[in-house]
Amino acid sequence: MPDHDALASLILVTGPSGAGRTTAIQSLEDMGYETIDNLPLSLLPRLLEEQHPARPLALGVDARNRDFSTFGLIDLIEKHGMEKKIPMHVLYLDASAEELVRRYSATRRRHPLAPAETPEIGIERELDLLGPIRARADVLIDTSAMSPHDLRAELTRWFDLRTHRRLAVSLHSFSYKRGLPRGLDMVFDCRFLKNPYWEKTLRDLDGRHADVVQYIRADGLFDDFVTRVTDLVLELLPAYRAEGKAYLSIGFGCTGGQHRSVCMVETVALPLAERDWQVSIRHRELERRGLVGTGLQEKGKLS
Repeated sequence: MPDHDALASLILVTGPSGAGRTTAIQSLEDMGYETIDNLPLSLLPRLLEEQHPARPLALGVDARNRDFSTFGLIDLIEKHGMEKKIPMHVLYLDASAEELVRRYSATRRRHPLAPAETPEIGIERELDLLGPIRARADVLIDTSAMSPHDLRAELTRWFDLRTHRRLAVSLHSFSYKRGLPRGLDMVFDCRFLKNPYWEKTLRDLDGRHADVVQYIRADGLFDDFVTRVTDLVLELLPAYRAEGKAYLSIGFGCTGGQHRSVCMVETVALPLAERDWQVSIRHRELERRGLVGTGLQEKGKLS
């Protein structure tokens, strides 16, 4: 995750229609960001050429724009990340297909990607279109169970520049087969631990299941590894906070991203939350497989 200075520079806001992008843009404007919604993709490079914007920017990118291109946007994000002109990160607002259908039914609106068809068809098309961008999001918020007020509160927690905020710690499990996720500050490799995949009774479970946890904990290296990692993180967190970082993103990787890394994230999150650090969890591979709800699942106290 970017530090506080990076956070203040540029936020790219996207997500499916009906997930709350307009509410997010309005909320960020209230926090002091200069906002532009429905920005054509062809105009984005011009804004990114500016080295030091006078005010922090929040740009809404909509799949409905005629020049929108999934991989065109990804290329811009990746190119910008390499050039590092303006620190930028991507906020993706998500919601379940069922909830998006309910919202469209409540408003009786036609879906922009299926004006002559049912909203379900348009929603399916848009989710497919945005899937690769969602996978590259730095902050992913699931608004399925959120009211507009809840979403504003969540955005304030993440992005408000007006008040002193606590350091937010984000723990990610991931699969090394898919490479390192973007934006990690610290990475721990869990592939040396016993792999439950080779036990047929555990193969289809994940690292949150009691049987899988028991199997991994039986590895003689597990307890020492957890202790050392937890102690290291707890020692570094005050220093990162004193440096002015707003976010710290820590990754735990294993071969498939299903068992060992998930177990480690769940295990390490608890002592951090118990010590009153603001902690959130994201299981990237489980999300991709639809095994958990999308978005960040809160484990600690929120400010």
